[in-house]
Amino acid sequence: MRIGVPAEVKSDEYRVALTPAGALELTRRGHEVWVEAGAGAGSGLSDEAFARVGARIGTPEDAWAGELVLKVKEPQASEFGFLRDDQILFTYLHLAANPGVAGALRRAGTTGIAYETVEDRAGRLPLLAPMSEIAGRLAVQAGARYLERPLGGRGVLLGGVAGVAPGSVVVIGGGIVGTNAAVVAAGMQAHVAVLDTDLGRLRDLEMLLAGRVTLLHSTQLAIEELLPTADLVVGAVLLPGARAPRLISRQALGLMRRGSVIVDVAVDQGGCIETTRPTTHSDPVFEVDGVIHYCVANMPGAVPVTATRALCNATLPHIAWIADEGVAGALRTHPELRPGVNVRDGKVVNAAVAEALASAPGH
Repeated sequence: MRIGVPAEVKSDEYRVALTPAGALELTRRGHEVWVEAGAGAGSGLSDEAFARVGARIGTPEDAWAGELVLKVKEPQASEFGFLRDDQILFTYLHLAANPGVAGALRRAGTTGIAYETVEDRAGRLPLLAPMSEIAGRLAVQAGARYLERPLGGRGVLLGGVAGVAPGSVVVIGGGIVGTNAAVVAAGMQAHVAVLDTDLGRLRDLEMLLAGRVTLLHSTQLAIEELLPTADLVVGAVLLPGARAPRLISRQALGLMRRGSVIVDVAVDQGGCIETTRPTTHSDPVFEVDGVIHYCVANMPGAVPVTATRALCNATLPHIAWIADEGVAGALRTHPELRPGVNVRDGKVVNAAVAEALASAPGH
C-alpha cells in the first residue's frame, strides 16, 4: 500500500504522524512510504533520517496521493482539496467540535478513522492516551506559568513556601488527563482536588494518590463550592467522540478570583467551560471576567520531540493492520478499530460523533 505523511499545516503544530522507526517497519512490510519534505523538522526528524530507512521524500501532493494518509491533526480547509473517495485518512479528527471537517470528509467520500475513538479490547482509548498524558502534565505547567503576575495571574506559586500556604488546583475529571495533571500538581506541592462522577475511578485514584489529593464526587454544587478558592482549574473531562459537557457556566465563572487560571484540555471536543474558545501556542490565553483562559487545541504540539514519539509508539501497530489488510480486513480481524471509523462512504458512522454533529449549532 502507498502510505503518505503530509507536513502538518495547523497553526503551531510541530508533530509528525510517523517516525523513521515507523517508516522502516512499514517499508520492511513491503509498503511504499512518502513523507513530505520537512514534515519531521519540528520533531527533530530530518528528511535524511526518513530516506535512510527507505521512505521517499516529496511534495504535499506526493504525500496526499497515498491510499493511506497519516496525519496528527484534522485536515485544515487548505487541505480539503486533497481528500478523495479512494483514500483512508488516519488522524485525530475531533469531529464533534469540527463539523466543517466532517462535511468535507463526507463530500469527498474519504474513509476517516479517528485516533481518539479507536478502542482496545477493554474499551480504553489507546491512541488518545499518550497525548492525554502529555496534555495533563502540560496543563499544570501552563497554569503555573500564567499564575505569575507578569503574565496577568494572581501571583501565586502553586507549591507555596515555608510559612505560606500552597496554591489550590481543581481538576475536573479523573481520567488520564486528570490523573496526570493531579500527579504533577501534587508533585509541585499544591493543594489538589480531583472530581469525577465515576466512584470506581475515584477508588482507583485513592490507591494511586492516597493522601496526596482530595477526591470528590463531581456535581455542579461540588464544583461551584471549590471555585472561590481555586487558583487553577483544569478541565479534563471526556465523552469519547461526543462534545464535552459544559460544567462551568459563565455565571459560575464569577465565583473565581481575578487572576486565577483555567486550562481547558477538553477544548478539542468543544470545551467543558462555557467561555472556552480554541487558542494557539502563539496566542494561548484570553481573559473573561478577570479569569485567564488557556485553551490551546493542540497542547502536545508544544513538545513535539516527546509527543511525536509517544504518538507513533501507540499508532504504529494500528497503521500496520490497515496497511497490511486494508480497511475491510483490518476491521474484521481487529474489532477495536471499528469505533475509530468516523466517516465512510459519505456518512458519519460513529454513533457518538453523529449525535454530537446533529446537535451542533446551525445543523
